Amino acid sequence: MAKNDDNDLKKIVSHAKEYGYVFPSSEIYDGLSATYDYGQYGVELKQNIRQYWWKAMVQMNENIVGIDASIFMHPTTWKASGHVDAFNDPMIDNKDSNKRYRADVLIEDFIAKIEAKIQKEVDKAAKKFGDSFDEAQFKETNPRVLQNQEKIDTINARFKKDIEEEDFVDLKLLIEELGIADPVSGSKNWTEVRQFNLMFSTELGSLADGASKIYLRPETAQGIFVNYLNVQKTGRMKLPFGIAQTGKAFRNEIIARQFIFRMREFEQMEMQFFVKPGTEMEWYQNWKEKRMNWHKSLGLGDQNYKFHDHLNLAHYANAACDIEFNFPMGFKELEGIHSRTDFDLKAHEEFSGKKLQFFDSETEKSYVPYVVETSIGLDRMFLAILATAYTEETLEDGSSRTVLRLPKALAPVKAAVLPLVNKDGLPEKAREILDELKFSVNAQYDGKDAIGRRYRRQDAIGTPYCITVDHQTIEDGTVTIRERDSMEQKRVSVAEVVSEIETAVDLKPLLKSL
Repeated sequence: MAKNDDNDLKKIVSHAKEYGYVFPSSEIYDGLSATYDYGQYGVELKQNIRQYWWKAMVQMNENIVGIDASIFMHPTTWKASGHVDAFNDPMIDNKDSNKRYRADVLIEDFIAKIEAKIQKEVDKAAKKFGDSFDEAQFKETNPRVLQNQEKIDTINARFKKDIEEEDFVDLKLLIEELGIADPVSGSKNWTEVRQFNLMFSTELGSLADGASKIYLRPETAQGIFVNYLNVQKTGRMKLPFGIAQTGKAFRNEIIARQFIFRMREFEQMEMQFFVKPGTEMEWYQNWKEKRMNWHKSLGLGDQNYKFHDHLNLAHYANAACDIEFNFPMGFKELEGIHSRTDFDLKAHEEFSGKKLQFFDSETEKSYVPYVVETSIGLDRMFLAILATAYTEETLEDGSSRTVLRLPKALAPVKAAVLPLVNKDGLPEKAREILDELKFSVNAQYDGKDAIGRRYRRQDAIGTPYCITVDHQTIEDGTVTIRERDSMEQKRVSVAEVVSEIETAVDLKPLLKSL
């Protein structure tokens, strides 16, 4: 069931700052709206997520390779892609609060409230009827559910038509008829709806054609498309094959909010999969399944994911869906999977005058490949993991702790080495163990405060294992390893510490589960 808890998000934001995960950007100058800096633990978690995606996407697939394209691209790139003319969001202002919103998001949020009513009816019935409950039959027969679903379908049909036809007069009328109010002030005093281009522009010193206006890329995909032929020829790639890339993208969002969920500078992890025309829908379904399996492998809870098929398709797509995740603010887009047809390569052919085709040796014909895209926001993935991991719990002895139950293979610090006391040779022994661990995993030394307080600190950081060096270590060469989630402890020999930790935090089991 969808969540919508601002308090949960506030706790996560506070924890992320206090424990070195995410800081407001330029904070000493009172910050900059919707921009954030990743701290010492945040940068490690982000790197580990990126690495898991890259290994699963590139290392585990013989027919997928990676590139790193420039952020700055020739301005005609964005004319060809449609971004100059079509990369717009419908914008609306509230006259009383002076707040700006995306008109489509206001309507989608309204629909989400109706969906929540349906879910409430389903949950109530499921509780009443228990194991005999048939959810599909209930949704098809319950009058209140049918009434609400009909309302959703009616709104969606009109909404889709308005967006496709750019009928912003009717879009405003729809907002007014639904009684949608400003979430901040409750006012329904709206301006007209108008288009707002999301690209940041800047100036380049000089270009051969005399133009000086260029754009910060709003997506990483176009860097892949303009390099399609370079990669295909130099890599001797045969269809189907993919090109993957991670990197920064920039969008001048009308309203950037909800922490790192929607920012103006963000990072994408994208893969464009080039296929023979006519096979794209088969590959579209295949990548939907593969990407969902990747997400579920992290153990964040299968119930926290769902597919959302697009009603309003982008200009380049013949099929599209989102993998939505149950964030603290409800189910929101985490990853997009799109069948982009041959729109991109054909557009770049037209605007560049260069052929971007594939010669099929079997048919002895050349054609422009179709493309299936998977695109995930790295920052959103970071938030999904952090939000799910954040746990406040009361222990058996009545005390409480805050723990980040991060997937162990992704945790920023895999192990902390703790001398019980800072004397009797224990710190020196702890340093020896740390020096060995450093070759295998990111580990740290923690020698300040009482041992219980250090355990709590490492729990809050999300460190899966604490290795305690005590007086018995000096006597028999064993240490205590404490596991973060269960808090169970066991003694192992110093010689086994590295292999124990390596095995426990290895990425291989995750990759093999795919």
